[in-house]
Amino acid sequence: MNTQESEKGSTIYSTVGGIMTDEVGTVTGNLEIVTRVAAERLDASVRYAGADEWYTITGSPVSLGAANYYTPADLHERVVSYLTKPGPVVDGNEEPVSLEGISLT
Repeated sequence: MNTQESEKGSTIYSTVGGIMTDEVGTVTGNLEIVTRVAAERLDASVRYAGADEWYTITGSPVSLGAANYYTPADLHERVVSYLTKPGPVVDGNEEPVSLEGISLT
């Protein structure tokens, strides 16, 4: 993989549980996700669509490890797919998703 930083973005609609961030807790609704790949790691941020402030997705940065041969676009799509699947249901409520425990391989 090219070692230069590469940024990819997508607009999604979150599941009911939303996405957990380090700064403000859970965000839900129409969201933008950006991933940046550089130096053997992937950084992921989220914001409300059209807003100015970005938040770190809990679990970011993610070490690429054996996934360092994927393109930045492939890694981005894996992250988006992971974050748009519903979180676990606890006491009848969907929990937010994060990047903790994600495997990019």
